Amino acid sequence: MTLLTVWADDNPDEVLLRTSDPDEVRAELERLGVRYERWPVLPDVTVDTALDAYREQVARVVETEGYVLVDAMHQTPSDDPGWLAAAAGARARFLAEHTHDDDEDRFFARGAGVFYLHVAGRVHAVLCEAGDLLSVPANTTHWFDMGTRPDYVSIRFFHDDDGWVGNFTGSEIAKSFPTFDELMAGHRG
Repeated sequence: MTLLTVWADDNPDEVLLRTSDPDEVRAELERLGVRYERWPVLPDVTVDTALDAYREQVARVVETEGYVLVDAMHQTPSDDPGWLAAAAGARARFLAEHTHDDDEDRFFARGAGVFYLHVAGRVHAVLCEAGDLLSVPANTTHWFDMGTRPDYVSIRFFHDDDGWVGNFTGSEIAKSFPTFDELMAGHRG
């Protein structure tokens, strides 16, 4: 289940809001201009089957939002040193606060990740799990944490063929807030 946690951007020790109620999550995100949807969770979805499994939902989003490129990506845990190094590198890149000139739409078909939205003096951590579609509006300052052992299949939507292009702010704010692993431990605990 999705978890939304909100802090003042200068006080990561005081939670202002913590909810997994879908209506509250949706209402709070709508105030930020963020589109949030729940799609059915389908069993045994892989990176190779995700686009076909969610064909109808993907087609609706493409038609409604005008996307021209859709793909599926995944991270699947492995003890292979090469995978561990690559996963750590990808995590470090996405943990840096950034914006995009385009919306960032992600659907989690399997697994989880956290989008941290830094808007109007607050940090909104959206712990997305299987079935969650989140659309971060263009130019919204944010970062993403997939955890120390990333495990997810996601569908990505783009308005052009350039794909993911981040405009990094240089801020170190992400280091001040609970990580994916910490939020998951608290969410499950």
